[in-house]
Amino acid sequence: MTGQFSRRELVRLGAAGLAGAAAVGVLPSQLASAAPAKKFKIALSNSFIGNKWRIEMENVFKAALQMEPFKSQVEGSWFNSGNDVSKQSQQISNLIAKKVDAIVVNAASPTGLNGILTQATQRGILVVSFDNVVTAPSVLKVNTDQVAFGKQLAEWLVKKMNGKGNVIMVTGVAGTFVDEDRNKGADMVWAQHPDIKVVNRYTGMWDSATAERNTAAILPSLPQIDGIWCQGGTDGVLKAFISAKRPLPPTAGEAENGFRKFMLGYMDHKVDGISIGQPPFLSVISLELARRILAKDYSKKDITIPFPYVTNDTVKKGETVFENLPDSFFADFTDSGANATVKLCVEAATDGKPCPGELNVNLPSA
Repeated sequence: MTGQFSRRELVRLGAAGLAGAAAVGVLPSQLASAAPAKKFKIALSNSFIGNKWRIEMENVFKAALQMEPFKSQVEGSWFNSGNDVSKQSQQISNLIAKKVDAIVVNAASPTGLNGILTQATQRGILVVSFDNVVTAPSVLKVNTDQVAFGKQLAEWLVKKMNGKGNVIMVTGVAGTFVDEDRNKGADMVWAQHPDIKVVNRYTGMWDSATAERNTAAILPSLPQIDGIWCQGGTDGVLKAFISAKRPLPPTAGEAENGFRKFMLGYMDHKVDGISIGQPPFLSVISLELARRILAKDYSKKDITIPFPYVTNDTVKKGETVFENLPDSFFADFTDSGANATVKLCVEAATDGKPCPGELNVNLPSA
């Protein structure tokens, strides 16, 4: 033989090979050389995209899709509805028509999408809701414990203040479940420590500029402040203290990059703090939950993940705080430490670019 085959001979040999495989009970689809397994179609349905947190949340989702195991197992897509319930509902309806395998959703309303999402689950589509979760029973939920958020900040302050002194509370957007639950968690702690006095509570609207402006307006009327409890806009609160020539007390706040800069030393000031926040990587957790359930590798259940947090002892330049990024950037796009839920590079959050290597997402035990 010459080592070369005609096209007709190749076809004949291929047919013979398939016949032999069938003879031993192996279907063509089971051959190692067959086409790769079909990818899971998983779509992100997001409502609002107009703040840095949402942009980071979507960016890390895009980055994850370009990293293993998602790159070879998932065909991903993403849609934004501008916080319009009707538009998001229509987008989800289109995804149902396309017969996607799963939808991960950050909802414009906790109830307004229940009907269309229930329809999706009735048609066999897996739906995972995160951050602004929905109440539909058939939809899985991925989130953090907001009451625990408020408690953790308050408990840290109590220890730093030795159980006594004056505290201000900078709250979030009034009327939201997140704001109410975080305040509830803090108030549970204050009730156990009567020597802690909350001398004022006012909204910062989860926004650094608003928190700075409102703090500047209220500070002249306040006595000595021994601790700051802040839901969001923490860097703005500290800047107001500096402008008023007030010392920076121990501060329990959100995951703004500017706050963490102050924990390292910033604007000639340094603060003793704990920084925790709602992680933008909730989208990646939801993506992984959907992938594993579709692969029949995880049970269908809601999951609650711990908040990523840093203190002065653990905040690390280039990993959990970034000198060259804006103060308003959310530095909790990644977790840190030995038991991190997920670790991502900064380019994933800023530009949606993949990080080197495989992406390991540590879900709670199945």
